[in-house]
Amino acid sequence: MTGRVLHLLRHGAVEQAGRLIGHSDVAPTPEGLAACRTKARGLQVGQVIASDLSRARLAGEQIAQDLGLDLRLDPRWRELNFGAWEGRDPAELGAQIQPFWDDPQANPPPGGESWSDVQGRVAQALRSIDADALVITHAGPMRAALALLLGLTYRQSWAFHLPYAALISLRLWGDGAQVTGLQP
Repeated sequence: MTGRVLHLLRHGAVEQAGRLIGHSDVAPTPEGLAACRTKARGLQVGQVIASDLSRARLAGEQIAQDLGLDLRLDPRWRELNFGAWEGRDPAELGAQIQPFWDDPQANPPPGGESWSDVQGRVAQALRSIDADALVITHAGPMRAALALLLGLTYRQSWAFHLPYAALISLRLWGDGAQVTGLQP
């Protein structure tokens, strides 16, 4: 039994680094794109999938071309929607953001997504992957995938440091539904 390999790659650096840019469509820096291409070099995959947001999509286009594969865009891999907080610096939100950091399920951003919303769409996206794959995405969906695949809590998923262009590779054993604990 060989299983399948799932590579999760966070998009590269963006001009508005440090802001809450969930569903905002901001472009990566040229250095951010180069960092992603470097991390993906030599990966053996049958699929390249990316969030449809520019910071992931543009890296996905270049990496897919480098690997000689088609790119599949999947909006389920988008970052958490920060609603009224989109584009804001967390520091300017002061104490009102702390309940979100403590429990994003009970305290989602105003007009944004809860943690279970993100996990739900990431679970659907994971079920659609049927071969070794590289997914270019965002820190939130990477944490959601790790929580789902490894049985981690929200807090445990935050123990992973995911800087721009971070690459996490997992070998999944079994039929996927068994391995991930995801319901078909």
